[in-house]
Amino acid sequence: MNQSSFSPFTEQTLPQWRRAVLKVGSSLLAADGGGLTPRFALGLAQFVSANVLAGREVVIVSSGAVAAGRAILPKAAEAGAAMAARQALAALGQAQLIALWQRFFERPVAQVLLTHDDLRNRRRYLNARATLNELLALGALPVINENDTVSVDELKLGDNDNLAAIVAALVDADALFIATDIDGLYTADPRSHADAQPINEVTALTPEIMAMAGGSGSAVGTGGMHTKLQAAAKAGAAGIDTFLFNGRNSDVVRGLAQGRLHGTRLHAGQSRIAARKYWLKHAPLEAGAILIDAGAARALRDKGASLLPGGVVGAEGEFRRGDMVEVRLFDAQGQQQIARGVSQYSAVDIRRISQHHTREIESILGYNYGDNVVHRDDLVLL
Repeated sequence: MNQSSFSPFTEQTLPQWRRAVLKVGSSLLAADGGGLTPRFALGLAQFVSANVLAGREVVIVSSGAVAAGRAILPKAAEAGAAMAARQALAALGQAQLIALWQRFFERPVAQVLLTHDDLRNRRRYLNARATLNELLALGALPVINENDTVSVDELKLGDNDNLAAIVAALVDADALFIATDIDGLYTADPRSHADAQPINEVTALTPEIMAMAGGSGSAVGTGGMHTKLQAAAKAGAAGIDTFLFNGRNSDVVRGLAQGRLHGTRLHAGQSRIAARKYWLKHAPLEAGAILIDAGAARALRDKGASLLPGGVVGAEGEFRRGDMVEVRLFDAQGQQQIARGVSQYSAVDIRRISQHHTREIESILGYNYGDNVVHRDDLVLL
């Protein structure tokens, strides 16, 4: 690893990844005096394009709607403006924010507005994940922001860093890239401590490391380094590494597109698979179970297959879509628990589609949440 002439951080080689979330803060998009500027967004868009051309997938979590709204209605920008005024600015600026990103890409840009409640509620979580996966499959570029016009607490906290970490887990990303306005994590705030030293790698987010994070350094941004470390902790719990870098440094951004990091790598404590399996094994169970036949049980055990409705013989209890439930083999010997997983359908729906082909789901129910009753990624064998 070599020290560069343009960054105090030592060059590191990025690990291989196939899907990533890129979080871009307001400080990289806001123009002086209000509105948005493409000055730094262009380089970040080139990073996205280079990776998409290489066969990878990127989801952008972008702040900047409130800053964009200030240029449209500058009178509403006074410090201490009422929350409703800030929400109005977000509503006005959201279209400007999406237009800014669309100008850099030939592929369609899709706006996705989320609140933290969308991601805490398991059924809405599954709907959001299905939508994002479908957008990526269609070749679109999802640009996610908080739904600031209705999320009072989220807007107040300005917590797109943590939202980006949750989205990274939502889409099963391999990496979380956080573009900020400083070079990475230091032992102290380098803007006020001349002796602050760069930290190239963090293997564990200890209290000492968290104490090194300062506040927000920008008048337009609302998240500081502390929220970025909180985000890294959330991503790490899902087995996802986080990479902090200076999105204003064109050399750093170009290097990132070539697989070179000049910034801080925060290692996850475990693999994504291990984190996912741990959650599946220990998440609280709802009362009830999905009952399957011997053929479906063999497919789950021996082939790592998803559970399809044809192999389901019934459901016990009154669980809902998105609940964690037992999967039990039902035969002449009785019931035997063989797995647990997140059900894509409610117990009521499962009773109606059991022992039917996947192509019949929509004609039976009038809607379709996908071919799987439980997807293999949401299932763990016991």
